[in-house]
Amino acid sequence: MQVQSMQFKARAGQKLADQRLQQNLTKLSTKFVSARASALNAIDFAATRAALKERRNRALENLDVWLDTFEREATRRGVTVLYAETTQEAARLVGDIARRHDVKKVIKTKSMVTEEMRLNEVLGQMGVQSIETDLGEYILQINDNEPPSHIIAPVVHKDKDEIADLFAKTHGRPRLTEIPDLTREAREMLRPHFLSADMGVTGGNFIVAETGSVAVVTNEGNEGMCTVMPRVHVAVTGIEKVLPTLEDLATAMRLLPRSATGQATSNYFSMLTGPRSAGDQDGPEHMYVVLVDGGRTGLIGGEFQEMLRCIRCGACMNHCPVYQKVGGHAYGWVYPGPMGSVLTPSYVGIDKALDLPQAATLCGECNSVCPVGIPLSDLLRKLREKQTERHLRPWKERAGLALWGWLALHPDAYALVTRLAVRVLERMGGRNRSIVKLPLGGAGWTDTRDMPAPVGRTFRELYAAQRSHIG
Repeated sequence: MQVQSMQFKARAGQKLADQRLQQNLTKLSTKFVSARASALNAIDFAATRAALKERRNRALENLDVWLDTFEREATRRGVTVLYAETTQEAARLVGDIARRHDVKKVIKTKSMVTEEMRLNEVLGQMGVQSIETDLGEYILQINDNEPPSHIIAPVVHKDKDEIADLFAKTHGRPRLTEIPDLTREAREMLRPHFLSADMGVTGGNFIVAETGSVAVVTNEGNEGMCTVMPRVHVAVTGIEKVLPTLEDLATAMRLLPRSATGQATSNYFSMLTGPRSAGDQDGPEHMYVVLVDGGRTGLIGGEFQEMLRCIRCGACMNHCPVYQKVGGHAYGWVYPGPMGSVLTPSYVGIDKALDLPQAATLCGECNSVCPVGIPLSDLLRKLREKQTERHLRPWKERAGLALWGWLALHPDAYALVTRLAVRVLERMGGRNRSIVKLPLGGAGWTDTRDMPAPVGRTFRELYAAQRSHIG
């Protein structure tokens, strides 16, 4: 997926004007947000989050050790473990595996790392057909390879009627309108691909060091078809997804489905440990695990290391007031929402995603719902500081912040300026006490809303008057 994050402002404007999208995005609050709240009532969220945070930190603090342990245990069980420094190298490695085994068709589960790698495009250039089997990803693939707008529910931006029209057009069948009928039709279209594919590609929600296993979580069961039917299985995941023990995995699984979809447990949970052994009735003949760096080690030991704790549940975007209005495509890369506003600048470069750290109200809702306690609003603030330090923000904005900083350090000057400002703003409000156009840098606020005019006195003046009145 190409990086188009520099177009955030233009894309956000388009999405806000799309009434159909606005209606579709209400599913975030009516489904995911409320379901998460209900699911968490059954556990001690604070204690479980603290435990998972500690376990994820332990893995990251000794990342090289746990990756080495995973490689050793996975290799002992017949898995070939490969490392890729870049997403391009990762795609090349998967392509080499396909070429080595004379693969003509690949079936895939949903994987955000393969979106980073643009894997479908790379395989297509090799003449290898790649079929998405997650229902949401399949819908997007047959819709001109549209990118996902959400990491858990990739097609949340579309409604049932849009999907019904797409299926009728693509499949050449009568238009169906009921969800069970549509899912049955998708199953009928995908089943031949499951039976004829040479290679299955999955992501990996986690990898477990002590057993050399890959944990894959889905709600549709397609991961089983992708790992049992083909003769070759390739699991692709980021290096940060390693957990030391099965106990760590159990803790993570108490929070991942609850945070993602509001379920106590996912419908399907697979622990993939090695290829088919003698006596096994199913499973792949060959299994590979491709561990992708793609900018992740650049966060180790730095200000943004906490972001590597992320378990990709999507809770931050479900609760984000900005994401709820503009959807995922506005962000312009694989990861949208608050998590994407930190990850995209960190992975592809802060200069290629100038607007994303600004695409947040800093309300802190993402911090409160994150199952691993990532202080997302603090990290976004740090990115804003780095942009200013590197002169990546407009000069007017930097000048305004510099002036504000100077005033904040000089209380008498600050008091004088604010006294003058509130009196000018009061006059601008007129009889309606509503300002329709702010001067200078404030015009962006009043382009879409009016600003209530202040009463003409500062808080300090009002407070002093109140104390005097009481006295």
